[in-house]
Amino acid sequence: MELCPCGSEKNYADCCQPLINGNRTADTAEAMIRSRYSAHAKKEFDYIFETTHPANRQDDDRKGTAAWSKKLDWQRLEIRHVENGGPDDSTGTVEFVARYRKNSKAFDHREIAEFVREDGRWYFKEGQAPPPVQAVRQGPKIGRNDPCTCGSGKKFKKCCGA
Repeated sequence: MELCPCGSEKNYADCCQPLINGNRTADTAEAMIRSRYSAHAKKEFDYIFETTHPANRQDDDRKGTAAWSKKLDWQRLEIRHVENGGPDDSTGTVEFVARYRKNSKAFDHREIAEFVREDGRWYFKEGQAPPPVQAVRQGPKIGRNDPCTCGSGKKFKKCCGA
């Protein structure tokens, strides 16, 4: 039994493989993003192209996506948020993080993907980066020339801030 790369904990043959092989279609937007991730992991680039909305397909994109994805070792998919995209919806949005390695370095691809369903099939329409989350400092700011908070009596820049 080979687990599906999409992270569903299901057998690949029962999860994303039938979608990628064309034996069945995705019934939700989440199933579509999971199968597209699995297609990247399995180097099934025709599926990625075919599940992109026809208005957004360009042959150059097909070649570029394949060239980019071939160099990557796909590690894990994390679904962060799903809005609509159910069996009775015509649109859906899925926020996800796709983790991969390139040249032994770890990377995260974060995206909010928009999907549309036409003629009973889900298509990837477009994606955008999620808005950045601003960090909020807890406690007062320590200046470089302030006394170190560890109590050493040294300036912060010469102690813990070094």
